[in-house]
Order: sequence, then structure tokens, then C-alpha cells
Amino acid sequence: MPPPPREAPRPPKRVDPVPGTPFGVVHLDVPPVTSGLAVGSLVTGIASILVSLLVLCFGVAGPNYGGAWAAGAFTVLGALAGTAAIVAGLLARRQIRRPAPPPAVRFTGRGPAVAGLVCGAVGLLLSLLGLAVALVVQIT
Repeated sequence: MPPPPREAPRPPKRVDPVPGTPFGVVHLDVPPVTSGLAVGSLVTGIASILVSLLVLCFGVAGPNYGGAWAAGAFTVLGALAGTAAIVAGLLARRQIRRPAPPPAVRFTGRGPAVAGLVCGAVGLLLSLLGLAVALVVQIT
């Protein structure tokens, strides 16, 4: 099997000469990195939506399968996951917006950060809606 292809060498960003010597300090261009907070926000937001669907299922199933108690327990999990996704998405957007001086790492991933925010908010709202449905079914 042939070795993987080599990446093209990146041109230096700038070269600073060292006084009194024939040498210089080379500053290389650092490629942008996808924000881990953005990816974590997206994953947590999707998990929040999945848990909220479970809350809705327990709410509709009614008292036969635990009803409001089971829905309430999973609502706590869905609400925590949704809140964590929202917070991580906001922190990721802040991290991505922050300007970085040339030797520092720049972050990308605005799309996953916004998607994590939206998924977290939807998961949080669906969890609370599922709890309300469970309580209504339990009462009636």
C-alpha cells in the first residue's frame, strides 16, 4: 500500500531576523480548527431532542407505564441536556468570534454552534411540553 500523500508545505506567515546572526524566526500560518464546544453543543442538543421524544412517549402512554413520574424523571435529563447544549453553543460562538493574534489557533464551526443552540432549545421545550402532556393525561 502506498504511503498517504504529503500535505503541501504552507508558506510562512512572516520571518523575523534574529539580530547579530544569519538566522531568523519563522512564523507559520496555523490552519483553523473546528471548535470542540460547537461539536459538543450539537451532540448534546441532539441527545436532548431524543430524550424529549422519550418524555412525550411516556406522557402519551399514560398511567399504565409510569406516566407522569417517568416523564418527570426524563424531563429533568432532557432539560439539563438542553440547557447544556445552549450554554455550550453560546460559549462556542463566543470562542469563534474572538479575534486571535497570528501565532494563536483560530476556531471555526459557527454552523454546528448555531445548530447546537437550536437543538438544545427545541429539546428543552419538547421536554417541558411532554411533561405537560403527561400531567394532563394523568389528571384526566
